[in-house]
Amino acid sequence: MYLLDTNHCSYLIKKEATVWEKALAIGTENLATCVIVQGELILMAEKSAQKTQNLANVNDFLQYLRIDLTDETTAVIYGQIKAALFDQFAPKEKSQRRKTKIRDIGFDDNDLWIASIAWQHNLILVSADSDFQRIQTVRDLTVESWYRPTN
Repeated sequence: MYLLDTNHCSYLIKKEATVWEKALAIGTENLATCVIVQGELILMAEKSAQKTQNLANVNDFLQYLRIDLTDETTAVIYGQIKAALFDQFAPKEKSQRRKTKIRDIGFDDNDLWIASIAWQHNLILVSADSDFQRIQTVRDLTVESWYRPTN
C-alpha cells in the first residue's frame, strides 16, 4: 500500500506521464493519501489563479483515494520522530537548542505528520521531497519517487 505525498498527488492531478503510468499499474485500491496532504492540496487550489477549477480537480482526484486520518498513535509517532530529528540535527548547545524550530533544521511540520502516518500504517511513502530521506536517518521509512522529469 502506498501513501501519496502532495507533490505526487499534484503530478497525478496534472496527469504527469511517469507518475500516472505507475499509479495505473499499482491500482487506485493500493493508493492512499492523508488529511495533511488533502489540506495542502486545498490550500494550493485556494491560492491559485483558477481557484474554482483547481478545487474541483482536487476534489475529483481525492474521491478515488483512501484518506488516512491522524489519531493519538500518530501524535506519539510524530513526537518521537520530531525529537529524534532534534537530537540528530539541532544544535547541541542548550541555549541555541531552545530557540531552534523544526524549520530551522530543514524540516516542515506537515512532512513529519505525513511520515508519521506512513510509518504508523506501514505504507510506502511516495514523494519527490528530499526531507523524507533525511527523516529516514531517524525512523525506518520506505520512500519512493515515481517522478522522472522529461526534457
